[in-house]
Amino acid sequence: MKQSLQLKLGQQLTMTPQLQQAIRLLQLSTLDLQQEIQQALDSNPMLEMADEDNDSDGPPGADDDSAGINGQASSDGPMDNLERAAADLPDENVEWNVGLPEDLPVDTQWDDLLPAASASSFSGDDFTDTGFESRNAADDSLREQLLWQLNLTRLSDVDRVIALAIIDATDDNGRVNQDLEDIRLSLSQDMSLEIDLDEVVAVLHRLQQFEPAGVCTRDLQECLLVQLQQLPPSTPWLEQAKVILSRHLTQLGNGDFAQILRRTRLKESELKQVLTLIQTLDPNPGQSIGQDNTEYVIPDVFVSKKEGRWVVELNPDIAPKLRINSNYAGLIKRADSSADNTYLRDNLQEARWFLKSLHSRNETLMKVATRIVEHQRNFLEYGTEAMKPLVLHEIAELVEMHESTISRVTTQKYMHTPRGVFELKYFFSSHVATTSGGECSSTAIRALIRKLVAAENPRKPLSDNKITQLLEEQGVKVARRTIAKYRESLMIPPSNERKRLV
Repeated sequence: MKQSLQLKLGQQLTMTPQLQQAIRLLQLSTLDLQQEIQQALDSNPMLEMADEDNDSDGPPGADDDSAGINGQASSDGPMDNLERAAADLPDENVEWNVGLPEDLPVDTQWDDLLPAASASSFSGDDFTDTGFESRNAADDSLREQLLWQLNLTRLSDVDRVIALAIIDATDDNGRVNQDLEDIRLSLSQDMSLEIDLDEVVAVLHRLQQFEPAGVCTRDLQECLLVQLQQLPPSTPWLEQAKVILSRHLTQLGNGDFAQILRRTRLKESELKQVLTLIQTLDPNPGQSIGQDNTEYVIPDVFVSKKEGRWVVELNPDIAPKLRINSNYAGLIKRADSSADNTYLRDNLQEARWFLKSLHSRNETLMKVATRIVEHQRNFLEYGTEAMKPLVLHEIAELVEMHESTISRVTTQKYMHTPRGVFELKYFFSSHVATTSGGECSSTAIRALIRKLVAAENPRKPLSDNKITQLLEEQGVKVARRTIAKYRESLMIPPSNERKRLV
Protein backbone atom coordinates (compact mmCIF):
# COMPACT_ATOMS: atom_id res chain seq x y z
CA MET A 1 0.00 0.00 0.00
CA LYS A 2 1.37 3.39 -1.02
CA GLN A 3 1.69 5.92 1.78
CA SER A 4 0.37 9.43 1.16
CA LEU A 5 -0.64 12.58 3.02
CA GLN A 6 -4.21 13.85 2.89
CA LEU A 7 -5.78 17.00 4.27
CA LYS A 8 -9.36 16.75 5.52
CA LEU A 9 -11.78 19.25 7.05
CA GLY A 10 -14.24 18.11 9.69
CA GLN A 11 -16.18 19.12 12.77
CA GLN A 12 -15.78 17.41 16.11
CA LEU A 13 -17.34 18.07 19.48
CA THR A 14 -14.78 17.97 22.26
CA MET A 15 -15.77 17.76 25.92
CA THR A 16 -13.42 20.16 27.62
CA PRO A 17 -12.78 19.78 31.36
CA GLN A 18 -14.75 22.98 31.97
CA LEU A 19 -17.78 21.61 30.10
CA GLN A 20 -17.56 18.28 31.89
CA GLN A 21 -17.49 20.06 35.24
CA ALA A 22 -20.48 22.24 34.32
CA ILE A 23 -22.52 19.18 33.26
CA ARG A 24 -21.58 17.29 36.41
CA LEU A 25 -22.61 20.18 38.67
CA LEU A 26 -25.84 20.58 36.71
CA GLN A 27 -27.08 17.09 37.55
CA LEU A 28 -26.13 17.16 41.24
CA SER A 29 -28.83 17.41 43.88
CA THR A 30 -28.72 20.12 46.52
CA LEU A 31 -27.05 17.91 49.13
CA ASP A 32 -24.52 16.57 46.61
CA LEU A 33 -23.78 20.12 45.46
CA GLN A 34 -23.05 21.22 49.02
CA GLN A 35 -20.62 18.32 49.41
CA GLU A 36 -18.98 19.21 46.10
CA ILE A 37 -18.56 22.83 47.19
CA GLN A 38 -17.08 21.77 50.50
CA GLN A 39 -14.65 19.47 48.71
CA ALA A 40 -13.61 22.32 46.41
CA LEU A 41 -13.05 24.59 49.42
CA ASP A 42 -10.88 21.95 51.07
CA SER A 43 -8.76 21.21 47.99
CA ASN A 44 -8.42 24.64 46.36
CA PRO A 45 -6.76 27.38 48.45
CA MET A 46 -7.97 30.03 46.01
CA LEU A 47 -11.60 29.49 47.05
CA GLU A 48 -13.01 30.84 50.28
CA MET A 49 -16.34 31.52 51.88
CA ALA A 50 -17.49 35.08 51.27
CA ASP A 51 -18.10 37.08 54.44
CA GLU A 52 -21.45 38.77 53.90
CA ASP A 53 -20.60 41.53 56.35
CA ASN A 54 -17.45 42.46 54.44
CA ASP A 55 -18.69 41.95 50.88
CA SER A 56 -19.29 45.65 50.44
CA ASP A 57 -16.05 46.77 52.08
CA GLY A 58 -13.89 46.29 49.01
CA PRO A 59 -12.94 49.17 46.74
CA PRO A 60 -15.13 50.00 43.75
CA GLY A 61 -12.47 48.84 41.33
CA ALA A 62 -12.01 45.38 42.87
CA ASP A 63 -12.11 42.43 40.53
CA ASP A 64 -15.43 40.59 40.16
CA ASP A 65 -13.81 37.31 41.19
CA SER A 66 -13.78 38.52 44.78
CA ALA A 67 -17.56 38.94 44.86
CA GLY A 68 -19.78 36.37 46.53
CA ILE A 69 -21.15 33.70 44.21
CA ASN A 70 -24.72 32.64 44.86
CA GLY A 71 -26.35 32.69 41.51
CA GLN A 72 -24.25 35.73 40.57
CA ALA A 73 -21.89 35.87 37.61
CA SER A 74 -18.15 35.84 38.12
CA SER A 75 -15.78 37.72 35.87
CA ASP A 76 -12.71 36.27 34.24
CA GLY A 77 -10.70 39.49 34.19
CA PRO A 78 -7.12 39.99 35.41
CA MET A 79 -6.27 39.71 39.07
CA ASP A 80 -4.15 42.85 39.24
CA ASN A 81 -6.82 44.94 40.98
CA LEU A 82 -7.31 42.50 43.87
CA GLU A 83 -6.20 43.90 47.21
CA ARG A 84 -4.96 41.83 50.07
CA ALA A 85 -7.35 41.57 52.96
CA ALA A 86 -6.00 42.01 56.47
CA ALA A 87 -5.69 38.72 58.30
CA ASP A 88 -7.30 38.59 61.70
CA LEU A 89 -4.59 36.69 63.53
CA PRO A 90 -4.72 36.08 67.29
CA ASP A 91 -2.31 37.97 69.49
CA GLU A 92 0.78 35.82 69.99
CA ASN A 93 1.76 37.69 73.14
CA VAL A 94 -1.11 36.38 75.26
CA GLU A 95 0.20 34.96 78.51
CA TRP A 96 -1.29 31.47 79.04
CA ASN A 97 0.68 30.42 82.15
CA VAL A 98 -1.66 31.78 84.75
CA GLY A 99 -0.73 31.20 88.36
CA LEU A 100 -3.55 29.89 90.50
CA PRO A 101 -3.63 30.14 94.30
CA GLU A 102 -2.95 26.91 96.08
CA ASP A 103 -5.81 27.30 98.53
CA LEU A 104 -9.08 27.86 96.72
CA PRO A 105 -12.30 28.74 98.52
CA VAL A 106 -15.07 26.18 98.22
CA ASP A 107 -17.49 28.39 96.32
CA THR A 108 -14.90 29.85 93.95
CA GLN A 109 -15.88 29.70 90.27
CA TRP A 110 -13.29 28.98 87.60
CA ASP A 111 -14.53 31.95 85.58
CA ASP A 112 -13.33 34.23 88.37
CA LEU A 113 -9.77 32.87 88.26
CA LEU A 114 -9.09 32.12 84.59
CA PRO A 115 -8.69 34.91 82.02
CA ALA A 116 -11.45 35.53 79.53
CA ALA A 117 -9.28 34.30 76.67
CA SER A 118 -9.23 30.77 78.04
CA ALA A 119 -12.98 30.40 77.70
CA SER A 120 -12.79 30.55 73.93
CA SER A 121 -10.40 27.63 73.78
CA PHE A 122 -13.15 25.28 74.99
CA SER A 123 -15.93 26.71 72.86
CA GLY A 124 -16.84 26.02 69.30
CA ASP A 125 -17.32 22.66 67.66
CA ASP A 126 -14.94 20.66 69.88
CA PHE A 127 -17.78 19.29 71.97
CA THR A 128 -20.62 19.20 69.48
CA ASP A 129 -20.82 15.41 69.58
CA THR A 130 -20.33 14.92 73.30
CA GLY A 131 -23.86 15.76 74.37
CA PHE A 132 -26.18 13.20 75.87
CA GLU A 133 -28.49 13.12 72.87
CA SER A 134 -25.66 12.61 70.37
CA ARG A 135 -24.19 9.76 72.41
CA ASN A 136 -27.53 7.99 72.62
CA ALA A 137 -29.05 8.92 69.26
CA ALA A 138 -27.84 5.86 67.34
CA ASP A 139 -30.71 3.78 66.00
CA ASP A 140 -30.42 0.11 66.88
CA SER A 141 -31.53 -2.50 64.40
CA LEU A 142 -34.23 -5.04 65.20
CA ARG A 143 -31.61 -7.77 65.60
CA GLU A 144 -29.67 -5.70 68.13
CA GLN A 145 -32.84 -5.02 70.09
CA LEU A 146 -33.71 -8.72 70.18
CA LEU A 147 -30.18 -9.68 71.22
CA TRP A 148 -30.26 -7.09 73.99
CA GLN A 149 -33.51 -8.56 75.33
CA LEU A 150 -32.12 -12.07 74.94
CA ASN A 151 -29.16 -11.20 77.17
CA LEU A 152 -31.63 -10.22 79.89
CA THR A 153 -33.50 -13.51 79.61
CA ARG A 154 -32.55 -16.60 81.59
CA LEU A 155 -32.20 -19.52 79.17
CA SER A 156 -30.18 -22.69 79.03
CA ASP A 157 -27.19 -22.89 76.73
CA VAL A 158 -29.07 -24.98 74.17
CA ASP A 159 -32.12 -22.71 74.22
CA ARG A 160 -29.86 -19.69 73.78
CA VAL A 161 -28.32 -21.26 70.68
CA ILE A 162 -31.80 -21.92 69.30
CA ALA A 163 -32.85 -18.34 70.09
CA LEU A 164 -29.82 -16.94 68.25
CA ALA A 165 -30.66 -19.05 65.20
CA ILE A 166 -34.28 -17.82 65.22
CA ILE A 167 -33.19 -14.19 65.59
CA ASP A 168 -30.80 -14.60 62.67
CA ALA A 169 -33.69 -15.93 60.59
CA THR A 170 -35.91 -12.93 61.45
CA ASP A 171 -36.16 -10.20 58.79
CA ASP A 172 -36.55 -6.47 59.31
CA ASN A 173 -40.35 -6.78 59.41
CA GLY A 174 -40.19 -9.19 62.36
CA ARG A 175 -41.03 -12.33 60.37
CA VAL A 176 -39.16 -15.61 60.73
CA ASN A 177 -38.39 -16.35 57.08
CA GLN A 178 -37.04 -19.86 57.67
CA ASP A 179 -38.93 -23.02 58.52
CA LEU A 180 -38.48 -24.22 62.10
CA GLU A 181 -37.62 -27.72 60.92
CA ASP A 182 -34.81 -26.31 58.77
CA ILE A 183 -33.50 -24.39 61.78
CA ARG A 184 -33.53 -27.60 63.85
CA LEU A 185 -31.71 -29.57 61.16
CA SER A 186 -29.06 -26.90 60.68
CA LEU A 187 -28.35 -26.78 64.41
CA SER A 188 -28.22 -30.56 64.62
CA GLN A 189 -25.75 -30.80 61.73
CA ASP A 190 -23.55 -27.79 62.42
CA MET A 191 -23.34 -28.02 66.21
CA SER A 192 -24.09 -31.73 66.71
CA LEU A 193 -26.98 -30.99 69.04
CA GLU A 194 -29.88 -33.33 69.68
CA ILE A 195 -32.79 -30.89 69.42
CA ASP A 196 -36.48 -31.71 69.11
CA LEU A 197 -38.87 -29.56 67.13
CA ASP A 198 -40.87 -28.92 70.30
CA GLU A 199 -37.82 -27.25 71.84
CA VAL A 200 -37.53 -24.89 68.86
CA VAL A 201 -41.23 -24.05 69.08
CA ALA A 202 -40.95 -23.38 72.82
CA VAL A 203 -38.04 -20.99 72.30
CA LEU A 204 -39.97 -19.31 69.48
CA HIS A 205 -42.90 -18.67 71.80
CA ARG A 206 -40.49 -17.22 74.33
CA LEU A 207 -39.06 -14.82 71.74
CA GLN A 208 -42.56 -13.78 70.72
CA GLN A 209 -42.91 -12.14 74.13
CA PHE A 210 -40.15 -9.67 73.25
CA GLU A 211 -40.71 -6.08 72.20
CA PRO A 212 -42.04 -4.85 69.85
CA ALA A 213 -45.12 -7.00 70.14
CA GLY A 214 -45.53 -9.43 67.25
CA VAL A 215 -41.86 -10.10 66.41
CA CYS A 216 -40.46 -13.55 65.61
CA THR A 217 -43.75 -14.70 64.08
CA ARG A 218 -44.08 -16.90 61.03
CA ASP A 219 -46.99 -15.24 59.21
CA LEU A 220 -49.45 -12.36 59.42
CA GLN A 221 -52.06 -14.35 61.31
CA GLU A 222 -49.65 -15.38 64.05
CA CYS A 223 -48.26 -11.83 64.25
CA LEU A 224 -51.69 -10.30 64.88
CA LEU A 225 -52.76 -13.02 67.31
CA VAL A 226 -49.58 -12.59 69.36
CA GLN A 227 -50.30 -8.88 69.65
CA LEU A 228 -53.85 -9.60 70.79
CA GLN A 229 -52.60 -12.04 73.42
CA GLN A 230 -50.43 -9.33 74.94
CA LEU A 231 -53.40 -6.99 75.41
CA PRO A 232 -55.11 -6.85 78.82
CA PRO A 233 -57.93 -9.41 79.19
CA SER A 234 -60.35 -6.58 79.93
CA THR A 235 -59.89 -5.11 76.44
CA PRO A 236 -63.31 -4.77 74.77
CA TRP A 237 -64.02 -7.16 71.86
CA LEU A 238 -60.75 -9.01 72.43
CA GLU A 239 -62.19 -12.54 72.16
CA GLN A 240 -64.20 -11.68 69.05
CA ALA A 241 -61.08 -10.27 67.39
CA LYS A 242 -59.18 -13.50 68.15
CA VAL A 243 -61.98 -15.56 66.60
CA ILE A 244 -62.04 -13.47 63.41
CA LEU A 245 -58.25 -13.54 62.99
CA SER A 246 -57.93 -17.25 63.68
CA ARG A 247 -60.92 -18.45 61.62
CA HIS A 248 -61.95 -15.75 59.15
CA LEU A 249 -58.72 -14.01 58.12
CA THR A 250 -59.25 -14.84 54.43
CA GLN A 251 -62.74 -13.33 54.40
CA LEU A 252 -61.41 -10.31 56.26
CA GLY A 253 -58.71 -9.76 53.65
CA ASN A 254 -61.22 -10.07 50.80
CA GLY A 255 -63.68 -7.69 52.46
CA ASP A 256 -66.38 -10.36 52.67
CA PHE A 257 -68.07 -8.87 55.73
CA ALA A 258 -71.43 -10.48 54.99
CA GLN A 259 -69.98 -13.94 55.46
CA ILE A 260 -68.16 -12.86 58.63
CA LEU A 261 -71.42 -11.49 60.05
CA ARG A 262 -73.21 -14.71 59.21
CA ARG A 263 -70.57 -17.01 60.72
CA THR A 264 -69.78 -15.01 63.86
CA ARG A 265 -73.42 -13.96 64.44
CA LEU A 266 -72.29 -10.47 65.23
CA LYS A 267 -74.26 -7.36 64.51
CA GLU A 268 -72.89 -4.83 62.06
CA SER A 269 -72.20 -2.28 64.80
CA GLU A 270 -70.38 -4.93 66.84
CA LEU A 271 -68.27 -6.00 63.88
CA LYS A 272 -67.23 -2.38 63.39
CA GLN A 273 -65.92 -2.29 66.96
CA VAL A 274 -63.98 -5.52 66.44
CA LEU A 275 -62.45 -4.23 63.19
CA THR A 276 -61.44 -1.02 64.95
CA LEU A 277 -59.50 -3.08 67.48
CA ILE A 278 -57.83 -5.15 64.73
CA GLN A 279 -56.81 -2.00 62.88
CA THR A 280 -54.78 -0.89 65.90
CA LEU A 281 -52.41 -3.86 65.41
CA ASP A 282 -49.15 -3.56 63.50
CA PRO A 283 -48.70 -6.08 60.64
CA ASN A 284 -44.96 -5.29 60.42
CA PRO A 285 -43.78 -4.63 63.98
CA GLY A 286 -40.09 -4.82 63.06
CA GLN A 287 -40.30 -1.67 60.98
CA SER A 288 -40.76 0.42 64.11
CA ILE A 289 -37.18 -0.41 65.12
CA GLY A 290 -34.09 0.92 63.37
CA GLN A 291 -35.85 3.28 61.03
CA ASP A 292 -33.56 5.30 58.80
CA ASN A 293 -33.12 8.94 59.67
CA THR A 294 -35.48 11.18 57.78
CA GLU A 295 -33.84 13.19 55.01
CA TYR A 296 -35.60 16.47 54.46
CA VAL A 297 -35.85 17.89 50.96
CA ILE A 298 -34.20 21.26 50.43
CA PRO A 299 -36.00 23.19 47.67
CA ASP A 300 -33.83 24.70 44.95
CA VAL A 301 -36.33 27.39 43.92
CA PHE A 302 -39.18 29.21 45.63
CA VAL A 303 -42.40 30.13 43.84
CA SER A 304 -44.66 32.76 45.37
CA LYS A 305 -47.38 35.10 44.21
CA LYS A 306 -46.50 38.77 44.52
CA GLU A 307 -48.81 41.54 43.32
CA GLY A 308 -50.83 39.09 41.22
CA ARG A 309 -47.80 37.54 39.49
CA TRP A 310 -46.00 34.28 40.13
CA VAL A 311 -42.34 34.96 40.95
CA VAL A 312 -39.54 32.37 40.81
CA GLU A 313 -36.53 32.84 43.09
CA LEU A 314 -33.47 30.75 43.80
CA ASN A 315 -33.06 29.41 47.30
CA PRO A 316 -30.14 31.45 48.70
CA ASP A 317 -29.29 28.72 51.21
CA ILE A 318 -28.64 25.86 48.79
CA ALA A 319 -25.03 26.91 48.22
CA PRO A 320 -22.68 29.09 50.24
CA LYS A 321 -21.29 32.27 48.76
CA LEU A 322 -17.82 31.73 47.33
CA ARG A 323 -15.12 34.07 46.12
CA ILE A 324 -11.48 34.13 45.10
CA ASN A 325 -9.06 34.51 47.99
CA SER A 326 -7.46 37.90 47.31
CA ASN A 327 -4.42 37.15 49.48
CA TYR A 328 -3.33 34.10 47.52
CA ALA A 329 -4.31 35.64 44.18
CA GLY A 330 -2.10 38.63 44.89
CA LEU A 331 0.92 36.35 45.28
CA ILE A 332 0.83 35.26 41.63
CA LYS A 333 3.59 36.69 39.48
CA ARG A 334 3.12 36.74 35.73
CA ALA A 335 6.74 36.14 34.71
CA ASP A 336 7.47 33.57 37.39
CA SER A 337 7.50 29.90 36.33
CA SER A 338 8.41 28.40 39.66
CA ALA A 339 6.50 25.42 41.09
CA ASP A 340 4.76 27.51 43.72
CA ASN A 341 3.66 30.15 41.24
CA THR A 342 2.45 27.49 38.80
CA TYR A 343 0.49 25.83 41.60
CA LEU A 344 -1.23 29.08 42.51
CA ARG A 345 -1.96 29.91 38.86
CA ASP A 346 -3.51 26.49 38.19
CA ASN A 347 -5.69 26.67 41.30
CA LEU A 348 -6.80 30.17 40.36
CA GLN A 349 -7.93 28.95 36.96
CA GLU A 350 -9.75 25.99 38.49
CA ALA A 351 -11.46 28.29 40.98
CA ARG A 352 -12.67 30.53 38.14
CA TRP A 353 -14.02 27.52 36.25
CA PHE A 354 -15.80 26.28 39.36
CA LEU A 355 -17.45 29.65 40.01
CA LYS A 356 -18.54 29.89 36.38
CA SER A 357 -19.98 26.37 36.51
CA LEU A 358 -21.96 27.29 39.61
CA HIS A 359 -23.28 30.39 37.91
CA SER A 360 -24.21 28.39 34.80
CA ARG A 361 -26.04 25.83 36.95
CA ASN A 362 -28.07 28.48 38.76
CA GLU A 363 -28.84 30.33 35.54
CA THR A 364 -30.06 27.18 33.77
CA LEU A 365 -32.13 26.16 36.79
CA MET A 366 -33.82 29.55 36.87
CA LYS A 367 -34.63 29.44 33.15
CA VAL A 368 -36.20 25.98 33.35
CA ALA A 369 -38.12 26.68 36.57
CA THR A 370 -39.50 29.93 35.16
CA ARG A 371 -40.77 28.22 32.01
CA ILE A 372 -42.37 25.45 34.07
CA VAL A 373 -44.20 27.98 36.24
CA GLU A 374 -45.42 29.85 33.17
CA HIS A 375 -46.79 26.61 31.70
CA GLN A 376 -48.31 25.25 34.91
CA ARG A 377 -49.85 28.46 36.20
CA ASN A 378 -53.26 26.78 36.44
CA PHE A 379 -51.80 24.15 38.77
CA LEU A 380 -50.57 26.86 41.12
CA GLU A 381 -53.93 28.59 40.99
CA TYR A 382 -56.41 25.69 41.14
CA GLY A 383 -54.56 22.52 42.12
CA THR A 384 -53.50 19.19 40.65
CA GLU A 385 -56.69 18.72 38.63
CA ALA A 386 -55.68 21.73 36.51
CA MET A 387 -52.25 20.32 35.60
CA LYS A 388 -51.45 20.64 31.90
CA PRO A 389 -49.58 18.06 29.78
CA LEU A 390 -45.89 18.86 29.45
CA VAL A 391 -42.88 17.07 27.97
CA LEU A 392 -39.16 17.82 28.10
CA HIS A 393 -39.09 18.78 24.43
CA GLU A 394 -41.41 21.76 24.97
CA ILE A 395 -39.23 23.28 27.71
CA ALA A 396 -36.09 22.50 25.70
CA GLU A 397 -37.40 24.56 22.79
CA LEU A 398 -38.39 27.47 25.02
CA VAL A 399 -34.98 27.75 26.72
CA GLU A 400 -33.08 26.70 23.54
CA MET A 401 -31.34 23.74 25.16
CA HIS A 402 -31.13 20.02 24.54
CA GLU A 403 -33.62 17.63 26.12
CA SER A 404 -30.81 15.84 27.95
CA THR A 405 -29.89 19.13 29.65
CA ILE A 406 -33.49 19.66 30.73
CA SER A 407 -33.55 16.12 32.08
CA ARG A 408 -30.44 16.80 34.18
CA VAL A 409 -31.86 20.06 35.49
CA THR A 410 -35.19 18.54 36.54
CA THR A 411 -33.73 15.45 38.25
CA GLN A 412 -33.48 15.73 42.05
CA LYS A 413 -34.29 19.44 41.92
CA TYR A 414 -37.25 20.62 43.97
CA MET A 415 -39.62 23.57 43.80
CA HIS A 416 -41.32 25.07 46.84
CA THR A 417 -44.82 26.26 45.95
CA PRO A 418 -47.84 27.33 48.02
CA ARG A 419 -49.24 23.85 47.33
CA GLY A 420 -46.19 21.98 48.60
CA VAL A 421 -42.69 20.94 47.58
CA PHE A 422 -42.47 19.05 44.28
CA GLU A 423 -39.68 17.67 42.17
CA LEU A 424 -39.39 19.49 38.86
CA LYS A 425 -40.09 16.22 37.04
CA TYR A 426 -43.50 16.15 38.73
CA PHE A 427 -44.71 18.88 36.37
CA PHE A 428 -43.98 16.74 33.29
CA SER A 429 -46.64 14.24 32.29
CA SER A 430 -48.14 12.61 29.22
CA HIS A 431 -51.48 13.66 27.80
CA VAL A 432 -54.83 11.99 27.13
CA ALA A 433 -57.27 13.22 24.52
CA THR A 434 -60.59 14.67 25.67
CA THR A 435 -63.99 14.41 23.99
CA SER A 436 -63.83 18.10 23.07
CA GLY A 437 -60.60 17.60 21.12
CA GLY A 438 -58.26 18.95 23.80
CA GLU A 439 -55.68 17.28 25.99
CA CYS A 440 -55.67 16.34 29.67
CA SER A 441 -52.61 15.59 31.77
CA SER A 442 -52.18 12.13 33.24
CA THR A 443 -51.37 13.80 36.56
CA ALA A 444 -54.73 15.56 36.48
CA ILE A 445 -56.47 12.26 35.70
CA ARG A 446 -54.82 10.65 38.72
CA ALA A 447 -56.06 13.54 40.86
CA LEU A 448 -59.60 13.03 39.52
CA ILE A 449 -59.43 9.30 40.29
CA ARG A 450 -58.27 10.00 43.83
CA LYS A 451 -61.08 12.53 44.28
CA LEU A 452 -63.75 10.09 43.01
CA VAL A 453 -62.50 7.28 45.24
CA ALA A 454 -62.40 9.57 48.28
CA ALA A 455 -66.05 10.56 47.74
CA GLU A 456 -67.38 7.06 46.95
CA ASN A 457 -69.83 5.10 49.07
CA PRO A 458 -67.82 2.62 51.19
CA ARG A 459 -70.64 0.09 50.86
CA LYS A 460 -70.53 0.24 47.08
CA PRO A 461 -67.07 1.34 45.97
CA LEU A 462 -66.56 2.45 42.38
CA SER A 463 -65.24 -0.11 39.94
CA ASP A 464 -62.70 0.78 37.26
CA ASN A 465 -65.44 0.63 34.66
CA LYS A 466 -67.63 3.03 36.67
CA ILE A 467 -64.71 5.45 37.10
CA THR A 468 -64.19 5.34 33.33
CA GLN A 469 -67.83 6.31 32.78
CA LEU A 470 -67.68 9.15 35.31
CA LEU A 471 -64.54 10.58 33.71
CA GLU A 472 -66.10 10.35 30.28
CA GLU A 473 -69.04 12.39 31.57
CA GLN A 474 -66.48 15.06 32.54
CA GLY A 475 -65.01 15.04 29.02
CA VAL A 476 -62.00 12.78 29.71
CA LYS A 477 -61.93 9.64 27.60
CA VAL A 478 -59.71 7.02 29.22
CA ALA A 479 -59.67 3.24 28.77
CA ARG A 480 -60.52 1.01 31.71
CA ARG A 481 -57.07 -0.61 31.73
CA THR A 482 -55.53 2.88 31.93
CA ILE A 483 -57.70 3.64 34.95
CA ALA A 484 -56.50 0.40 36.56
CA LYS A 485 -52.88 1.35 35.89
CA TYR A 486 -53.32 4.84 37.36
CA ARG A 487 -55.19 3.43 40.37
CA GLU A 488 -52.38 0.98 41.11
CA SER A 489 -49.79 3.77 40.83
CA LEU A 490 -51.79 5.70 43.46
CA MET A 491 -51.70 2.64 45.77
CA ILE A 492 -55.51 2.42 45.68
CA PRO A 493 -56.77 -1.17 46.09
CA PRO A 494 -59.50 -2.58 43.82
CA SER A 495 -63.16 -2.08 44.60
CA ASN A 496 -63.65 -5.43 46.37
CA GLU A 497 -60.86 -4.57 48.82
CA ARG A 498 -62.15 -1.03 49.40
CA LYS A 499 -65.54 -2.22 50.55
CA ARG A 500 -66.12 -1.18 54.13
CA LEU A 501 -68.87 -1.23 56.71
CA VAL A 502 -70.66 2.04 57.39
